[in-house]
Formats: sequence, C-alpha cells, structure tokens
Amino acid sequence: MATGKELEFKNKLDVSGRVCFLKGTGDLAKLSITTKWSSAEIYLHGAHITHFKKKNEEPLLFLSQESRFEEGQAIRGGIPIIFPWFGAKEGFPAHGFARVKDWVLKEIVMTREGSVELHFSLPDSEKPEGVPFDLDYTVSVGETLRLRLIVINKSPDREFVYEDCLHSYFNIGGVNSVGISGLKGVNYRDKVADFAEKTETAEIIKISSEVDRVYMDTLSTVEIHDPALRRKIRIEKENSTSTVVWNPWIAKAQALPDFGNEEYQKMVCVESGNLGKNKVSLAPGKSAVLKVEISSSSSL
Repeated sequence: MATGKELEFKNKLDVSGRVCFLKGTGDLAKLSITTKWSSAEIYLHGAHITHFKKKNEEPLLFLSQESRFEEGQAIRGGIPIIFPWFGAKEGFPAHGFARVKDWVLKEIVMTREGSVELHFSLPDSEKPEGVPFDLDYTVSVGETLRLRLIVINKSPDREFVYEDCLHSYFNIGGVNSVGISGLKGVNYRDKVADFAEKTETAEIIKISSEVDRVYMDTLSTVEIHDPALRRKIRIEKENSTSTVVWNPWIAKAQALPDFGNEEYQKMVCVESGNLGKNKVSLAPGKSAVLKVEISSSSSL
C-alpha cells in the first residue's frame, strides 16, 4: 500500500506520465518508468529493479518466472541490493537485510536530457541495532542504467565494516554461447571448488557447468558478449573491488525453490561490490558510494 509520501509523488507525476505507481506481483508496490530510450520497473520491496529494457531490444535483466513476491522474501532476478553481508549468516537472512526490507522513495528528478532519477532510502525502522548508518540508493533510468548505493556512517566514534554488492542478473540468448571478458589475470575464490583461490587465465570466460566465483582486487569493466541476441552488455563500476560471476547450472537450478529448472540457460550474474577481503571499513562520519553503470550495444 502506498504511503502518504508516495501518494504525494503519485499525484505530482500523473501529469508527466513518465513514472507510474502500480500494484505489482504479490500486491507489492512498484514503479514503472518510461523514457525516450528505455523502460524500467522498480519495487519498493528491496528497492529492487526487476526490469530494464531499451527500445527495440530484448530486456537486459533476467527475472525468474518462479520468483517469490512476498514480504520478507527476496525477489529472484533483476538487481537485488546485497548489504551489509554477502552469503549466509547464521540466524539472519542470506545476503543481508536490504533486499527483503521496504524502502522509501524520497525524490524523483526529471533530468534535462530526459533521464529519470529516483532516490530511495532504507528507513531507520528497518535497520538492526549496532553502528548507526544511512543507506541510500539512486537509480537513473535513461539510455543506460546508472546505480549509486550510498552508505553513511553516522557514528561519532565507531568504524562501520560491511560488504555490499549489486547482484545483477542478466538476460542472455543462451548460456552456452555467451562469453565474459575483462577479468583475465584476476585472482578469484571458486566456491564450486571449496573456495580454492585461483587466477583467471581466460580472455573470454565460457560457461559449461556451475560457476560461482568472487574475483578480488579488480576495478575492471566487464563485458558480456551475447551472439544469440547480437549484443554486448557492458558493466562499468566505481568504488568496487570485487566482481562475482554466477550461474547455478542444472543441479542447483533444480534445487532452488524460486528458480525454474531450465532458467539457468537464459541468465548469468555479473555482480559489482566489495566482498570478503575487499569489504569496506568506513570511518566515523564518512560515506562511501558504490557506482555501477549498465549499458548495451549491438555486436553485429
């Protein structure tokens, strides 16, 4: 249900028709955004981007047909916000609480060139006890998709240590034909091989089995080469020293309750963040901004 603040925004934006407030799947509130270049959908649950599509192009983001759209559950696909930890944590939700909490829409800005910027914030009521912090998120929908995750340590005397990641699921034409570039020479932890540390030797990474890797100490731009859809997806980032590449393959896809048995063939995750040894240690009163820009181009 929309709050008074959301309804106030809704009334202001009805004239433009660029942003619409809708009842989404599972009766969760979502925003539909349209620009001259693209369209997008964002749920307030998790401030979760579930759709981004450029005109005359297939969607860039993958969303599982089996995804749960329920309070307290993460949406499978799109771009979940992982914060303040990555992976499992006993007694707590996997990948942190940010992706399963309801965010507040604070501001919508129509830029001069035609993009739409949406500013979200995680309310204090959704944060656990501990070091006080602010968590804000800006999404800019236009010719590209630009994301900014802002963390502010509000403590006067305590350091705030956390992990963050924008867990992007990409829609692809076929997992057997895509290649991923930009990570040659980078060390990574291979979860499939019991977290063994390895070094990437491939100029173009191909996927033919389960892949679950955290590449460390890398600032590199990564590209997904997709001959089936005849396009290249480019993931540029700032203030991120980790990149995750993930595809569950057959057995894990079948084991996931919110993921279709065959959907592994049409997706790959390339995620940008700061994980493990690259986690963020934020000094009192300081802020950090994780930036990601997603674009695509024809590879004809």
